[in-house]
Amino acid sequence: MGVRISRSGLASAVASNGCVGTIASVGLGQYEDLPASQFVKVNNDALRAEIRKAKSLTKGIIAVNVMVVLSNYEELLKVCVEENVDIIICGSGLPLDLPKYVQGTKIKLIPIVSSVRAFAIICKKWKHHFNRMPDAVIIEGSKAGGHLGYSYNDIAEGKTTPIEQLVEELVAYVKTLEKPIPVIAAGGVFTGADIVKFLRMGASGVQMATRFVCTDECDAHIDFKKAYVASKKEDIIIINSPVGLPGRVIKNEFVKRVQNGETIPFKCPYRCLKTCNPNLAPYCIAKVLGNASKGVLNESFVFAGANAYRCNEIVPVKTLISQLKEEILASLETA
Repeated sequence: MGVRISRSGLASAVASNGCVGTIASVGLGQYEDLPASQFVKVNNDALRAEIRKAKSLTKGIIAVNVMVVLSNYEELLKVCVEENVDIIICGSGLPLDLPKYVQGTKIKLIPIVSSVRAFAIICKKWKHHFNRMPDAVIIEGSKAGGHLGYSYNDIAEGKTTPIEQLVEELVAYVKTLEKPIPVIAAGGVFTGADIVKFLRMGASGVQMATRFVCTDECDAHIDFKKAYVASKKEDIIIINSPVGLPGRVIKNEFVKRVQNGETIPFKCPYRCLKTCNPNLAPYCIAKVLGNASKGVLNESFVFAGANAYRCNEIVPVKTLISQLKEEILASLETA
C-alpha cells in the first residue's frame, strides 16, 4: 500500500469506522524528478501533511508504516514522533533500534515479521537495550501484496510456511514471554471467515490491505482499483523486483515488457531503498510505483495480494467493514 496508495484518505476512513487506519510512509512525496538534495525534505513534508490531514478527519487510531529498508527511515520516524501518531509499524527489515526514537512518548510500536525467530531477536534486543517489548506483532505470510520477505523460488514453488502455521507458532511463543503480546495475522486475510479463523487460532486481530484498495476512499487512482476488479487468478504473479526482493503484481503489458528483457534507463540521485543498486536495476521501482498510483498503468504495474482477483466491486470503506462484520457473523453461525 506504499507509494501513495494508503494515505490520509483511506487511513482516516478506516479509523473512523472502528479499525486502525495506516498511512504508508514510503514514497509519499513527489520526489522522482527532483534533485537528491530535496529527497528527504519532500518526503518528510508529505508525511507530516498526511498525518495532520488524517487527524483532522478522524478521532480514530492512526498508524504509520515505516519500512526499515528505506534510506530515509530515521527521518520518517522523527516526523512520526513529532506528529505524535498513535502507532508506528515497521517491517522490511528488523527495527532493532526503533524504541530509541520514541522514548518519552506514548507511541505504540508494532514490528512486522515473517518468522518466530525474527520476532525473538527483536524482543531480545529491545529488552536488553531499551527495557521495552513490542506492543503487538504482525506476522505476515507469503500471500501478501507488494514486496515479500521470502525467496522468489520458495514462493513460486509453494514452499513457504503457511500463514496458519506461522500464527500458531508465534501465538505459542508469545505465551512464553513474561507478558503475552498480541499477535496480528497478515497476508491473504480476505473474508470475515478468515478473521474468525485467525482469532480462533489465538491471534488478537488481522491486518488487511488488498480488499481495502477497492474502496472509494483508497488514495490510488481509479484505474489502479479497476485493475483489481478486472484481474483474474492467473493474472496475479510473482516478479523479481529491482530492489532484490520478489513482489506480487497484477500482470499487464508493462510487466510483459519487463519479463521480455526490456529495460527503462534512469538516473537515481537519491537511492530511496538501501537494497536497490541503480547501476543494475532494469527500471526505477519508485518511478514505476509512482506512475501506478496515478493510474499510468502503461508505464507501471499494480502491487496486489494473492486474493486481488476476488475483488469484484469498489465500495465505501464503511460498506466494506459492514460486509466483513456480516461475514464474521455468518461464519460464527455456520460453525
